[in-house]
Amino acid sequence: MNVAVMKTKAEQAISESFEMAAAKLPGSAAVQARRAQAIGAFSGLGLPHRRIEEWKYTDLRANLKEVLPAAVEDKTPLTIAELIVALGPLAHVDAHRIVFVNGHYRADLSDTADAAGLKITTIGKALQSASEEAVASLASTPEGGDAVEALNTAFMTDGALVEVAKSAAVDKPLLMIFVRSGSDANAVTVRNLINAGEGASATIIEADVVLPGAVRDAHLNTLTEVSVGKGATLNHVKVAVDEGKSLHLSNWEVTLGTDASYRGFQFSSGLGFARNGINVLFDGEGSKLDLSGAYLARHSEHVDTTLVVDHAVPHCESRELFKGVLDGHGRGVFQGKIIVRPDAQKTDGKQMSQALMLSEDAEFDSKPELEIYADDVVCGHGTTSAELDPDLLFYCRSRGIPEKEARALMIESFIGEALDKVEHEGLREALASYAMQWLGRSRHG
Repeated sequence: MNVAVMKTKAEQAISESFEMAAAKLPGSAAVQARRAQAIGAFSGLGLPHRRIEEWKYTDLRANLKEVLPAAVEDKTPLTIAELIVALGPLAHVDAHRIVFVNGHYRADLSDTADAAGLKITTIGKALQSASEEAVASLASTPEGGDAVEALNTAFMTDGALVEVAKSAAVDKPLLMIFVRSGSDANAVTVRNLINAGEGASATIIEADVVLPGAVRDAHLNTLTEVSVGKGATLNHVKVAVDEGKSLHLSNWEVTLGTDASYRGFQFSSGLGFARNGINVLFDGEGSKLDLSGAYLARHSEHVDTTLVVDHAVPHCESRELFKGVLDGHGRGVFQGKIIVRPDAQKTDGKQMSQALMLSEDAEFDSKPELEIYADDVVCGHGTTSAELDPDLLFYCRSRGIPEKEARALMIESFIGEALDKVEHEGLREALASYAMQWLGRSRHG
């Protein structure tokens, strides 16, 4: 007997939204066909729900009540001055700049003219102008059983396409800015492709920011694919700062070549409902991964970090450290899986997730996993959650530090271990400033 799975109103609305938007989405006939395949894959999968193990703590089907129209075009006026306001502390980081407003490229706000060693274009342009074969390849990320990535392929409007030249040492970071602006509540879908050539070295920053006064309800779906070539070094940082109402769905797909080095960091605060998926594949021996992050959640905000580190080849090293601060009814989720394949001998992998609970109503769900199929490895994982140490708080107060200030100092110290993973000093200071703003402190307060 065949059992028909009933679609939710949201799942039906997504399919209807695609039918309405399809003709306005960029790309040739080959891309449009690929989009249709992707929406078909989504229709078969449906929205992820808690009966899917990887989504056990983040039931998207239950939480997605309303489907917003796709942001297929944007005519929102935005000035450099307003962009600086939206960036906040990041505005002080000296960087090349490519800007997207509501998912669409803005040449007037971008500055990549002197980016030696970088070839920068946009996904929208590539979809429109490349050959059929190239476009089909560009839009053919295998989404497998991932409904969110299938939706990204179906609805993507634009994004950054970045190539770091072979042996290039890029002088300063590339800041990829995604601004939400205007009064219309839309669904913004962005795809980024980053390729670091053999022996190259670069720093890439993704920034999701909101212009003050922009509509608070929005849906964002971002997929960033990263390839780090032989002997290349790539620092990759994502900063997502919002106002506690939007839905953020983010995925990183990272492939590491032989002797590659990749340092990834994710920072978030004020995300209403967020799912950050990270998948890393070791595809060449001798490569190293350092993956870390810090997230701040209060009120009823929900932040989920789910990662899979796949050691498919021998002699590779991975380190993961994620720290969260939870207040009010804030909820943090961490799911981290390290897979060591049968031939991946001499693997060295370690993982840690920690949460600081500032409220009795806060919740932290952690599920670290190891799947080891080789015998000559060094692997370990751990997770902790705790409140602020009352003895240390008393010590600070006994030294004349007011309680609010003492609590803030202790919280800063807790997440500081994660922030120290960011090598770029200016960027590290910007992230510390965001954290201080969340705590209600000034940079020099």
